[in-house]
Amino acid sequence: MTDEEELMLRHLKDLADKSYANNHYTFTEFLSLADQSLYYEHERDLKFAGVKIYGGAQGTERNVIRFGDPKNLGYEEDFPISIISITPISEKFADDLTHRDFLGALMNLGIKREVLGDIFIKDNKAYLFALSKMAGFITDNLTKVRHTTCLAKEITELPVLAAGEGKEKLIQVASPRIDGVVAKVYNLSRGDAAEAFRARKVFLNGRLTENVSAVLKSGDTVTVRGFGKFILKNEGGLSRKGKTNLNVEVF
Repeated sequence: MTDEEELMLRHLKDLADKSYANNHYTFTEFLSLADQSLYYEHERDLKFAGVKIYGGAQGTERNVIRFGDPKNLGYEEDFPISIISITPISEKFADDLTHRDFLGALMNLGIKREVLGDIFIKDNKAYLFALSKMAGFITDNLTKVRHTTCLAKEITELPVLAAGEGKEKLIQVASPRIDGVVAKVYNLSRGDAAEAFRARKVFLNGRLTENVSAVLKSGDTVTVRGFGKFILKNEGGLSRKGKTNLNVEVF
């Protein structure tokens, strides 16, 4: 375990202990997939306090962990997550803005990545999850993304289509083994796919996995850092050549 992982694990244990001992909820900041995977590795030692994981919407990659059991505490407490829309003032003169552009503009304000969750882009607008304590700072100070003047404001809910829709893709593989599916989805050689596992870049349902022979099932979500993520929707039977047809949704 690296020094950073040990520090994160101590932080998680401290939050769990504080929640349990003081009878109140405690929250992490937004955790990366690697940090969430670390939690899952040690879940048995941390879940005594009660745990819920959420990032502002279903299927988010960056999430906050809340320690505390509503049954024991006797009340509920919402996650301290706000939704912020970032919209060009003039669509006509706006740059073609990307995820990197919006994130870069936020980083240029001196904001830590840990207080920011997922960013969804739709029609050149961004929808950002952020810790509520940072919402006012962002809406007051984020006025430009690249060369485009923008308006940042807090909204109450994420628009239905803002989270984006994946692209349906039909692939054919020898079996639903994760390494073969990853290779096929991202047009990689089996060697390059195997390297992604060795480099600890592959996450299955939020958990880091180095098991190249894991068999995927319907509903499984696979994230490959640097490439994106996909969901295995269902198996479509066998092809004429005896290969397995898989329907995946690629983001």
